[in-house]
Amino acid sequence: MNAWVRRVLAGGVALAAVMGLSVAEAHKASDAYLQLRSDGSVVTLRVDIALRDLDRDLVLDADDDGLLRWGEVRSRTADIESIAERGVRLEVRDVQGAVCRPGAQAPLQLEQHSDGRYAVLVRTWSCASSPATGALSYGLFAMTDPSHRGVLVWRQGGAARTAVVAPGTVDMRLALRPEPSGGDGSADAAEAAEGDSHPAHGLAGIFRDGVHHIWIGIDHVLFLVVLLLPAVLRRQGGQWQPATAWRPALWRVLGVVTAFTVAHSITLALAVFDVVDPPSRWVESLIALSVLLAALNNLRPVLVETRWRLTFLFGLVHGFGFAGALKDLGLARSELMAPLVLFNLGVEAGQLAIVAVLVPLAWTTRRWRGYPRWVLGAGSAAVASIAVVWLVERLFDVQILGVGA
Repeated sequence: MNAWVRRVLAGGVALAAVMGLSVAEAHKASDAYLQLRSDGSVVTLRVDIALRDLDRDLVLDADDDGLLRWGEVRSRTADIESIAERGVRLEVRDVQGAVCRPGAQAPLQLEQHSDGRYAVLVRTWSCASSPATGALSYGLFAMTDPSHRGVLVWRQGGAARTAVVAPGTVDMRLALRPEPSGGDGSADAAEAAEGDSHPAHGLAGIFRDGVHHIWIGIDHVLFLVVLLLPAVLRRQGGQWQPATAWRPALWRVLGVVTAFTVAHSITLALAVFDVVDPPSRWVESLIALSVLLAALNNLRPVLVETRWRLTFLFGLVHGFGFAGALKDLGLARSELMAPLVLFNLGVEAGQLAIVAVLVPLAWTTRRWRGYPRWVLGAGSAAVASIAVVWLVERLFDVQILGVGA
């Protein structure tokens, strides 16, 4: 067995632990929500930006008491508007090709989303005739948070379009007028056909966002890691021993992955369609608890061959955690099905990528006598310690690590 393979696996577990320590609220990605609407000759863009992201860049919490009050936010209105103006730029043109005139910024408002409070900024554009296209450039938090994404919803006629935009997006073309019901190859029909490319682009973006959410959701990643590390071992005489055959190990991996997939898919759908809507604070706390119990089960095994049951139970909780990005899109229920399916497929693709990297490394190093002690044991103990911090922070709404969301 190559020593470098052992070092890679042990280093990977240590890196995951360090990543976990660096993010107190590991679960929620940094998202902003953009809604673009056209009504007659007026186009309206609403941008919702998380206060936790603005606080990171602007230090809105002036008295450093861990609470953001309306007075603290309102006193920094000019700075918040400046960040929004630099980060979100829109040019609107009408059917004649003329540039539409931007109006004044509406007064700053706050709104509660599924994952916390957001600053809401609204601006309108007035056109001489019907709006035809918009060109969006996006750069929010490009320098301070490369993982940030903007989730955009706009309407072309009566149909909702969705897209995920990353910082660095320049002149993304958005069709705003209704698609023609028929035609003979005119310029209008050609432009509508160009607009037709956006739904596919948008749904591909939703798929990528699903991958993105699980990869940067360190609590989800660590939950999978601690469940998969013992899959290449077997319990015998109260001790962990290397698996002697690959088929049973493969079945254990498939059991974990399938249980997690089925469970979080169920609750993701239930949450997105508002069938069940538990408070996000309790969901995040239960996610931390799931990581803790999975890690402790490696240190003091209770469930070994039936680990998939634990995975399924807490996979239900993780599904609620994935739902925030889709619930806050502002789409009607009839418009949510395609984004839900693509987002969930993205989560599965991200999960399988983790499995494809971790499991072969674990299988290769399973016979190393230090694997049970240093990879499984020390790795699970580190993850359990991180999960305890998350659990306390989320249950009691306190900040321990000094790097809150």
